[in-house]
Amino acid sequence: MRVIAGTYKGHSLKAVPGMNTRPTTDKVKESVFHRIGPFFNGGLGLDLFAGSGGLGIEALSRGLDRCIFVDHNGKAIQIIKENISALRISEEQVEIYKADAKRALKACAKRELKFDLIMLDPPYKLKNHMELVEQIEKLGLLKESGQILCEHDAKDVLTETAHFSIMKREEYGMIGVTIFQKQI
Repeated sequence: MRVIAGTYKGHSLKAVPGMNTRPTTDKVKESVFHRIGPFFNGGLGLDLFAGSGGLGIEALSRGLDRCIFVDHNGKAIQIIKENISALRISEEQVEIYKADAKRALKACAKRELKFDLIMLDPPYKLKNHMELVEQIEKLGLLKESGQILCEHDAKDVLTETAHFSIMKREEYGMIGVTIFQKQI
């Protein structure tokens, strides 16, 4: 697992040991970021269910100013910190929290944060993508031009909501990726 493009291009990332996390493959990461970026002119990201932090780190490498990393697994939090440290990413660019996803979203809303990019990659067995997308919508966490990137089981079909349309849906074998954006 490595950073595909940008400032940290080519650097390897540590993965969370065990079978509880499933890092986004380099092929999927490259394709997805090519569709949503491929580079950013600043902005704020949220890597929810961050695992090793690969998606958020890729977004920082491609130009996001800051990223908040959230995972409920203590070992994942440790690996994110190690990956951030190894790449010498500035402390001002990251916030890392051990928290439940729904609580983290509520905390972001209390802080009145608005994100340019929200990355959702929960364990496939949870099947709560739409619930999270609807909570993001209800809490008003996405900027007008923002996007939500959802990685999910290819068998699962995510649908548009009252305020978010599907910009792109792709399949990579068993992996599905759906990208939402605000309806204008």
